[in-house]
Amino acid sequence: MDDASLLAAYDEQLRSVAEMRSTLEYEQHGPLFWGKHRGGRGFVSYRSLGSATDAALERLIVDTVAHYSADPDITQFEWKTRGHDGVPNLHTLLLQHGFVAEEPESVMIGEAQALATDVPLPDGVSVRRVTERGDIEAMTRMQASVFGDPETATERVEETMRRLAEPDAAGLELWVAEADGQVVSAGRIDPVPDTEFAGIWGGATLPEWRGRGIYRALTAKRAQAALRAGKRLINSDSTEYSRPILERSGFRRVTTTTPYTWTR
Repeated sequence: MDDASLLAAYDEQLRSVAEMRSTLEYEQHGPLFWGKHRGGRGFVSYRSLGSATDAALERLIVDTVAHYSADPDITQFEWKTRGHDGVPNLHTLLLQHGFVAEEPESVMIGEAQALATDVPLPDGVSVRRVTERGDIEAMTRMQASVFGDPETATERVEETMRRLAEPDAAGLELWVAEADGQVVSAGRIDPVPDTEFAGIWGGATLPEWRGRGIYRALTAKRAQAALRAGKRLINSDSTEYSRPILERSGFRRVTTTTPYTWTR
């Protein structure tokens, strides 16, 4: 598939309703989807804003802020944008209404069959799938330390355990790389029902273990899991740390995504 075909599949299959499946509840407001997660977090996305005027965009933003402001459980929410949407004034309007732009990430897509290779590991490093709570706690603590938010580790463990118990969690797998009993790299793969896609998320490697092919090996294992789940394509929102690794594994950058955060 060429880049244009990959992007078209991404827009058609992964945006709007598909993004809301992990929310507690969601509703549609014009082209927007308003979702609510556990922990007082909201999430806004859309497939397309079309050729909305600045006035129409501002009305959507005002309505969205009012919607989440009226819910006392919500402490913050994210408005997810994509770089190819062709809405040049959205950035300025979101900032004017109290949003903060986070770091842009690259939307990467790869074909699972090409990614499902065997990657050699350094001596003393092994890779395995984890399902038990103790392993998931160790995995989550490592990820939280890499992402710089260790205070969220407990909440993330509970959310992961709940997610694994849900009916639509079939195919969701957690993978870790270990050395001397320590988790040094980790990530998950999450097949999206009724699409060709499985997403890889939460990829993290301890700084002292980077550059040794460990994350590429985890990516290959997750690609093999995607094939077992009947998925053809794999997507990832990648930081500038993971983007080059995924590119070496065969992923292509099809667009960017920037989250804008509103906090009460």
